[in-house]
Amino acid sequence: MSKKLPRIDPSLLAIVAEGFLSRLSFGIISFTLPLYAHHLGLSLTEIGFLISLNLAVAMALKPIMGWIADRSSLKWSYVASLGLRSLVSLALAFAAQPWQLYSIRIVHGTSRSLRDPAANALIAEHGGKKAIASAFAWYSTAKSVAGALGGALAGTLLTLSGTNFSFIFIVAFVLSVVPIFVVARSVVDQKVHDDPVIHTQNTSIDTATSQITTAPKRTTDWIKSKPPLLPFIGLGFLISSTARMLLGLFPVLAVEYAGLNTTEVGMIGLIAATVRLVAGPLFGWLSDNVSRRLVLLVRSAANVLSSVIYIVAPNFMGMLSGRVVDDAGKAAFRPAWGALMADMSSFDKRNRARTMALLSTGEDAGGIVGPILAGFLWNTWGIGVMLGARVVVAVISEIYAVTVTHSMMESVDYRLKCSHVARVKTKME
Repeated sequence: MSKKLPRIDPSLLAIVAEGFLSRLSFGIISFTLPLYAHHLGLSLTEIGFLISLNLAVAMALKPIMGWIADRSSLKWSYVASLGLRSLVSLALAFAAQPWQLYSIRIVHGTSRSLRDPAANALIAEHGGKKAIASAFAWYSTAKSVAGALGGALAGTLLTLSGTNFSFIFIVAFVLSVVPIFVVARSVVDQKVHDDPVIHTQNTSIDTATSQITTAPKRTTDWIKSKPPLLPFIGLGFLISSTARMLLGLFPVLAVEYAGLNTTEVGMIGLIAATVRLVAGPLFGWLSDNVSRRLVLLVRSAANVLSSVIYIVAPNFMGMLSGRVVDDAGKAAFRPAWGALMADMSSFDKRNRARTMALLSTGEDAGGIVGPILAGFLWNTWGIGVMLGARVVVAVISEIYAVTVTHSMMESVDYRLKCSHVARVKTKME
């Protein structure tokens, strides 16, 4: 008799579909907005500030938006954020002044500050205990592929429309509306319980009785045993800052440092995108079935290895190998980090979105600091110092990750014991 395929949660499918469609829309915007800003007369420095503004706003607002999502509804907070994001696309079609672009990016950051914690919390709820990293992997892979497709589509549309920016933004708006209906129709808010069911091995009443003397008196006491969030916020900052030091700088690195032409750079990007498509689900499976900590460490190891490759092999094969290693590390980080956030937020499910929002602020801060630091080091002391600094920070991240994940594993083990003993104690009563 053949085994039945595991049933995929419809809510999770809807969230993955939203990630693909929304990123397709904003892949178009990400490609077009810098060109439009330059068309309006903004300098390169002003464009750089414009691009990073939404991330800074999102980082500042995420804690309060996560709290709002927990207190209202994860699903409808998610839907509201998607509606606000669609308005961003529409507003860009009518923006004609630089100050309007800055205002729109602030609104975009606000929508992101609500969307990210709500979406992450819903993935944690619907992903399943044994496949949570895979759920985050498919979500991030869908977004990655859609972002690349969105950029390609934007370039084609700009050519066909004679650089009609308003038309491009209208297309992005239409694409961004579809996910609102997908999420509103298919995603279900799950009821939150203080005492989630955790599957453990059966324990005899005698063994349980002996444990009760040292176990907490209340079933919610495991919340007090959760590790502090600040070390994990720092971990997200370290890993993200090293990963994003080359964000936007790789084409310059490949052309100016390695002497490649633009066609070769484009070919490297295409190969790297293919690697991400395969590596994301693979690392998600490894995180769920082999070792979450090991997969999390891959990101920093990839930062080290890729930096060394860039230094010793400034040619096509070196740039290709380094970029493939870099993108494989990115594919490994997202599912492992998502699963870690799910684990941390499971200690207190009633504040799950807020916990995830706080954890992701470190990642956002790293995304802001990394490129700025890389540009400063490159301009001041050269590319060798910049890549060397990236190696040093990545090694520190690796050591730090081992330390903080060990403390989390101890808290998870304690929580499992408390939950099991509390359930046995309830049966005895």
